[in-house]
Amino acid sequence: MKTFDLGTSLLILLILLVTHCLETEAQVCRPSGNIRGRKPPPGEFNQENDSDCCAEGKLYPIYRCSPAVSGSTKAVLTLNSFQKGGDGGGPSECDNQYHSDDTPVVALSTGWYNRGRRCLNDIIISANGRSVRAKVVDECDSTMGCDGDHDYQPPCNNNIVDASKAVWDALGVPHDQWGEMDITWTDA
Repeated sequence: MKTFDLGTSLLILLILLVTHCLETEAQVCRPSGNIRGRKPPPGEFNQENDSDCCAEGKLYPIYRCSPAVSGSTKAVLTLNSFQKGGDGGGPSECDNQYHSDDTPVVALSTGWYNRGRRCLNDIIISANGRSVRAKVVDECDSTMGCDGDHDYQPPCNNNIVDASKAVWDALGVPHDQWGEMDITWTDA
């Protein structure tokens, strides 16, 4: 009888654990607030790579989280320059350095950046029938924007992999299609 009670208890515990894990995994990352857009001072907005500029008075959602990472995490690939003077703004968060557009590097949305825990680690990006390995060097800030520190660009969405030109080249995307593209990625 004791074996049956122990087995039943373990089964109930296992069911509760699986249910909790599934509920946690199914949670949706919702906006945690908004930022009101401010118009940049004249000459202060870098329009390289067709970057978006904040619109005066428009509300932009901010996120402290990103969707759960899996073996094939869905994301949106965007184009960024990590070079000095590029639309990425200042040096990268992970190493306080600028990076050549010819090097496969990325910035991840705030939740995926995970307070720098992915810094200088590689991820594998897949799209267009190809894959490329890229180093995480920066955060694509989902919590702040529309200010000088963020080049007067809106906050990133919570599902962004902001990539150098080298990543787009490696994925074989024609130059006239660079800008935004659905991808999957995983930790390398």
